[in-house]
Order: sequence, then structure tokens, then C-alpha cells
Amino acid sequence: MRYLPLTDADRSEMLEAIGAPSIEALFSDVPEVARLDGPIHGLPMHASEMAVERHMAALAARNVPAGSVPSFCGAGAYRHHVPASVDHIIQRGEFLTAYTPYQPEIAQGTLQMLFEFQTQVARLYGCAVANASMYDGSTACWEAISMAGRITRRNLAILHEGLHPHYVATVRTMAKFTGDSMADRAPTLSADCGTAALIAEIVANEPSCVVVQYPDILGRLPDLEAITAATKAAGALLIAVNTEPVALGAIQSPGELGADIVVGEGQALGVGLQFGGPYLGLFAVRDPKHVRQMPGRLCGETVDAEGKRGFVLTLSTREQHIRREKATSNICTNSGLCALAFSVHMTLLGEKGLRALAAENHRLACLAADRLAEVPGVSVLNDSFFNEFTITIDGDAREVVRDLAEKNILAGVSLGRLFPMEDHLSGGLVVAVTETTTEDDIDALCAALKEALS
Repeated sequence: MRYLPLTDADRSEMLEAIGAPSIEALFSDVPEVARLDGPIHGLPMHASEMAVERHMAALAARNVPAGSVPSFCGAGAYRHHVPASVDHIIQRGEFLTAYTPYQPEIAQGTLQMLFEFQTQVARLYGCAVANASMYDGSTACWEAISMAGRITRRNLAILHEGLHPHYVATVRTMAKFTGDSMADRAPTLSADCGTAALIAEIVANEPSCVVVQYPDILGRLPDLEAITAATKAAGALLIAVNTEPVALGAIQSPGELGADIVVGEGQALGVGLQFGGPYLGLFAVRDPKHVRQMPGRLCGETVDAEGKRGFVLTLSTREQHIRREKATSNICTNSGLCALAFSVHMTLLGEKGLRALAAENHRLACLAADRLAEVPGVSVLNDSFFNEFTITIDGDAREVVRDLAEKNILAGVSLGRLFPMEDHLSGGLVVAVTETTTEDDIDALCAALKEALS
């Protein structure tokens, strides 16, 4: 009754009210050929609530949650400790105001939070202004490319070889409908980030922008200063992509290194893995003159008629979101709940806490890299990294990942999974280490790898 609460009498009364003789009559416009002639094959008939709960619990039990076993999965989705206070605070009434903050008089809690969030992201990225968030990192990446095209009046984006392939796929999907051109290639299994080749490509073309992930998909740290110089000489914009915000507690921010637009994924702070979603897109610009070309929402501080401090959506009007053909972007909302969780977690950490968290991540990652390098048949690719690095093995890393998963160890993300068409990457395995990783977890990974490779 929880899911099917209506009785036969209720249905008869509803049909009479709308003048339909039967439920089947409601589908009279659907051709017979498109209708089912019976129950869907293989699906059981309806069951009791308890039976459904048992069935779903049994299915869920077949999963191996990252928090229940040693986990080294990363590649854009990171497991960090989220304090219990984050979940408590985001449920407070101050934030449970109107769904959309177009009416500031009843949405001050939401608007002030977004204003503080923007400030945190701008400082984290080394930029002047950040927006009120986007759907996720990959769509933020595309929006940055689109924005660069509007500014430079060009339509070629050069994507660095270390850009996450899921981001590349999102960009290519969107570019099909805009006429933009993309130049990209798969990475090489080398500690060299391919900076020289990228600069040569920039010099040889007239791109609208250059997109560089920092740290990149293999955990390497590209030379943003050198890339910035070449990009500016070509009259293009540099877009930096960051998928692990905790890294910016240890490495210099992209904005400080010259990136014009910085975008990324905020999931690592406050949100958790959540079996793949929801995520949180971050977006910021270094030069205030580009603010009016930014997509999405922007919150500003003002005063009301009585001179009291208040917050509003600013610069972009609601009409821009409605009139699609005149909008800078058709993303007209933001990931408000995830942005709130991010902001609460950042506030609890503070700058000192973020730097300490980053230092612990890096310490454990260095420990893991050193121990893995001692395993016969394993080589560590990187000569520099934050909390994520790539190892190489003989053979297909996908098989090793599956083998270790059977032993309840999530060994990382195989490059063969990320780049299934690139055979030269099949022996690569991206390993991520965070503060949730213990030394026992590292020992377990090394022992299991040693056994698998022998």
C-alpha cells in the first residue's frame, strides 16, 4: 500500500471525473505495435515491501564499498574523511530556504552560503572571482572552453594529454553541437608530462584555449608557468582543470601560475563518493574583466533599503537563463547542496587544516610509492605527485585489478579501463592514497600485488 495506495473504487472515481471509460483508454493514441502484450519478460510481479527490501539489501551486499576494504581508487573521485558535523550542519534550517534564490528576501541563508563558497573557491584556485558552482568538473571544463571561444573569437581547443578521458568525452559530446574543434591525444607512460610537445602544438596553431589538468590523470604535475607563457604568446587562454581540491593545500594554485580560467571537481571535500554522484563543479576566473562571460550563477553582497548587509544573485539576470539563445550558458542552476557541504568542510578545516590534510595525503602517498617500488614487476612512473601516482606492470592491469577485487582490495583504476582503445596503456594502474588509507592497507596492497604478479 505504500507504493500502490489507490483502491479500485478510487480509480473508478478518478476515471469518471476525467470522462475515461478505462485505464486502457488513456493510452488509445499509442499504436498497438508499441504496446506490451503482457508482463515484461524476466521481471517478477509486484511483491510486498519487506520482500522488496530483502531483495534490494541482498543486491547491495554484493557491492564492495570503498570504505569497507583497502581502497586505492581515485582518477577524479576521492575518498576523504568527511566529519559527521558536515552532515549535521547542512540540514540546519538556516539553509532550508527557497529552492531557487531568485527571491533574495526569503533566501538569505542560501545566498550567504553561496557567497562564502565563492570566496573559498576563489582563494583555493588563486583567482579573483568564482561562480556559485556547476554540475560537475567535466561540464565545468566544457563551459570554460565555450567561454574561451566567446572571448577569443576562435574555436580550436587544445587538450593536454593528461586531461581525464571522461572530461575529454564530455567536451567532445558538447562540441558536436557547437562546431568547436578539439585537438587531443592519449598520454604516454612517461614521467614527462609532454610539455614540450604541447607548447609546439600551441605555437603551430591559433587555439582559443589550452586545457591542462593539474595534477593530471597520471598524477603528474605539468609545468603550468611554461605552458602559460606559450599560451599567452599565442593569444589564447589557459584553462587549468583540478580534480583533487585537497592537492591545492600543498601545491601552488593554478591562478597564481597564470591560468586564466580554473575549473574542477569539488567532490573530494564534504561530498563523499556516494556510488558515483552527485558531484560538484567549481569554476573561477583570474581576471575580473572576464566575469560577465562566466556561466552559471554569481552571488554578490549588497545592502537593503535599511542599509543592512544582504546577498543577491548579480550580474547575470534570470532572463539570461530563460532566453537560451542569448545566454552565455544554458547551465542556469548550481549544485547547491554539494556546494554547501564543500563550504562547511572547508570552513571546518580552515587554511591550516587544509594544509595539514594535504601534507598527510602526500606523506602516505610517498610511503605507498616507495613500498610498491620494491614489489617485483612493479615500476613507479612518476618522479613527482601529490596523493596519486601511476605504476606500471607487465601485462594487463585490468586483470590484476579484478584479481585483487576478489580478495577485497580495490587496487586502483587501470588505464586500460580509462583508455580501452590504447593498448600501450594497458599496463598502467593509477593508485590514489588519502588520509583514510592506513599503513596496513598499503602493506595489504603490496602483498596482494606481489602474489598476483608472481
